[in-house]
Amino acid sequence: MRFVDEYRDAEKARMLAARIAALCEPGRDYKFMEVCGGHTHTIYKHGLEDYLPEAVTLVHGPGCPVCVIPMGRMDDAIHIAGQPDVIMTSFGDMMRVPGGNGSFLDAKARGADIRLVYSPLDALKIARQNPAKRVVFMAIGFETTAPSTAMTVLRAEAEGVENFSIFCNHVTIIPAIKAILDSPDLRLDGFIGPGHVSTVIGCRPYEFISRGYGKPLVVAGFEPLDLLHTVYRLLAQLAEGRSEVENQYARVVPWDGNPKALHVINQVMELRPYFEWRGLGFISHSALRVAERYAAFDAERIFQIPGGRVADPKACQCGEVLKGVLKPWECKVFGTACTPETPIGTCMVSSEGACAAYYNFGRFSRERVREATRR
Repeated sequence: MRFVDEYRDAEKARMLAARIAALCEPGRDYKFMEVCGGHTHTIYKHGLEDYLPEAVTLVHGPGCPVCVIPMGRMDDAIHIAGQPDVIMTSFGDMMRVPGGNGSFLDAKARGADIRLVYSPLDALKIARQNPAKRVVFMAIGFETTAPSTAMTVLRAEAEGVENFSIFCNHVTIIPAIKAILDSPDLRLDGFIGPGHVSTVIGCRPYEFISRGYGKPLVVAGFEPLDLLHTVYRLLAQLAEGRSEVENQYARVVPWDGNPKALHVINQVMELRPYFEWRGLGFISHSALRVAERYAAFDAERIFQIPGGRVADPKACQCGEVLKGVLKPWECKVFGTACTPETPIGTCMVSSEGACAAYYNFGRFSRERVREATRR
């Protein structure tokens, strides 16, 4: 297939749905986790759950990098932004993420110079234009966005831009999946593997899931037929007694990843001994920090940050949603106290968050979606 509408063909979707239903064993339930927030949005936006038999349940995982940032890290970033002569730069979806001391927008209202950028290179440009200021980029994301941050550090070094630094919050996907697998709260039959991250790391790193835990994983694309095909391949593995890593998204994802991107990450960054994840707690070797060689570009070394922990609001159940224990609508404040206009937790703030996805696309009855697909 070459065009996007071919990946959204309703007739092909119904054919895949029939094949999926035929693979389900009578009396058996299946639970698959879509790790990536982009997959969650496709599922809700296109009503894919209504193409699946009742025996198949899809649950959200910790694949939204904004959602897993703990409140304490936001407070650290706001602390940096409040220092004299600092310009903090950030992607737009971080602007409303709550910390214990408010959000970036709240800090901006109090007088901090916080600017929205579309890439770390935008932040570097601001540093060139403001040599008397210290410009900090709020670096966030999985391995997907880490290469662009690392390349910007290399560019800053090559150009001699000494007033630029990054506050590194890049996280890594494999330790998070392992933490999910080791959690006693959730029984899973397989994983819909993340597509964006896999363009960088490839498929090989997931093999521990099939070898050590006996669970299949299929790396998936982001169109409706991609996800239905992925569910079919997961069920086919289970029906055949197999547990393997497969690549449904081979048109984009190379099996061994992107060696140039991995090289630049390893050149500029190194693994942290541990890092706190919202909802999952501290996970060993699950995040990146700036390597010693590039300490001059590390905001954590330049500024004294509090580094404190902040408990999530008691009413918010983002942690349970991120672990797949709860569906978004099962949270006590979903759609009432917590909405995209008045978010309490990051799952409602982020454009990839499960709560935002369901609030925007999923609040329809199954009967209403079926009626729409029949038309």
